[in-house]
Amino acid sequence: MLLTENERLRQNIMEWVDEVNYDRSGLIPILQKVQKKYHRVSSYAMQVIADALDIHPVEVYSVVSFYSFLDEKSKGRFIIRLCQTISCDMAGKSRVARQLENELGIQFGQTTADGKFTLEYTNCLGMCDRGPAMLVNDQVFTHVTPEKAHEIIEKCRQTFGVFALQDQERIG
Repeated sequence: MLLTENERLRQNIMEWVDEVNYDRSGLIPILQKVQKKYHRVSSYAMQVIADALDIHPVEVYSVVSFYSFLDEKSKGRFIIRLCQTISCDMAGKSRVARQLENELGIQFGQTTADGKFTLEYTNCLGMCDRGPAMLVNDQVFTHVTPEKAHEIIEKCRQTFGVFALQDQERIG
């Protein structure tokens, strides 16, 4: 029997809630898992989480809207976050930003049409002595140059096919 997207989402959320024993302290870990698997936290997901944790949906929404790593809008498979602190500025961040925008054909705050990449600025990554710093999903890159940014994007493009196959296996 094939599950609908919402049924699959509800099933996943309930599994993750079971891991945290229906405790309010599990809200952020659950939201992170939803964001990672579904590339966004939909209003439906927020309602299911609120019901499961017995909290008001506004509380869930306030957490999603507060944290920059959570979003109701769909994001790409690879979320590229470039540090925008003054130390990264001084180390050449603008050249890296231009390279990323030119390479991907999008501006910061946008996602590519194919859903592979999202570009975002972020506040301090704690790598001020090794800037410009960049975060791709959960992996930190330091001393990023335009050339290194190109190499990182190419590696992401090469691994995207592997992710697409894994997604197909889960769906089928």
